[in-house]
Amino acid sequence: MYFPGKYAMPSVVTIAPNGEGTLHSHREKQWGVLPEDCAIRIQGGEGIAVTDGQFSRTPGGMLPTMRAGPERCQVLNIF
Repeated sequence: MYFPGKYAMPSVVTIAPNGEGTLHSHREKQWGVLPEDCAIRIQGGEGIAVTDGQFSRTPGGMLPTMRAGPERCQVLNIF
């Protein structure tokens, strides 16, 4: 789900158990938080474990994605 706004755009992404998103790039900075579950944040070729309530920051132009653990994963992103 995307909620476009004038200066910010939040989105909610759900990743299936053991699923992984596609590496992608965008010019905007991105902040993300996992309101539940655990995942691995892949950014700059490095996997970083993130858990409930942790924030991540991605500078524009990087190639990020997420890999869910054995449970589904929901991520709130703000661009």
